[in-house]
Amino acid sequence: MCGRIVQKSGVAGLSIVEATETRAGEGGNIPPRYNGAPGQDLLVIRRNPASGEVSMSPLRWGLIPSWMQDARGGPKPINARAETVRRLPMFREAYAKRRCIVPVDAFFEWHASGKPRKQAYAIGLKSGAPFGLAALWENWKDPNGEWQRTFAIVTCEANELMREIHERMPVILQPDDYVRWLSDAPEADDLLRPFPASLMKMWRVGARVNSVRNDDAALMEEEAEEEAAAQ
Repeated sequence: MCGRIVQKSGVAGLSIVEATETRAGEGGNIPPRYNGAPGQDLLVIRRNPASGEVSMSPLRWGLIPSWMQDARGGPKPINARAETVRRLPMFREAYAKRRCIVPVDAFFEWHASGKPRKQAYAIGLKSGAPFGLAALWENWKDPNGEWQRTFAIVTCEANELMREIHERMPVILQPDDYVRWLSDAPEADDLLRPFPASLMKMWRVGARVNSVRNDDAALMEEEAEEEAAAQ
């Protein structure tokens, strides 16, 4: 699962943008997010199927398929499982035609450790560089005729590092694979695999990340085991 992300680098600092020759689009007005959550507008890199142009703009986290009649009570999945994304009606058209990339600096996951509260962890690359998560996006027209663009992040089985706290992890793309993922080529199926654990790092963070109302850089600070044990 992937339910919280960090987008703090900004348009200029995202190496993923340079790798895909991405136009900033509407993304320049989005503030940094240190606790990006479902239901929020977050930066997404996507390719226009008609023009081929790649741009970065804000989309709402929680996918609404184009065929849904009424989204008020319907599901808005935030994740799509790599094992079933090709065939489930909720995702298969977006997988075939509207793949995208969510640029992040880190993401959060929780471990049920048997203590009164779950322990939160931040996960990122050892290099500290931003990276791209495989995702799908959709267009949905609301009853007022307004278009809503939404997305879901693709997940796969956890690698050795992530298995310490959770059985799933987001699909992290290698920079060399960004263009192929965005191209909608069917042979991109092989990209839906766990990222090498040797390139990643994971550290404990405090309980403030549990609330989406908290959204500041301090959320990423490492929490000592003594502090975690005292709570």
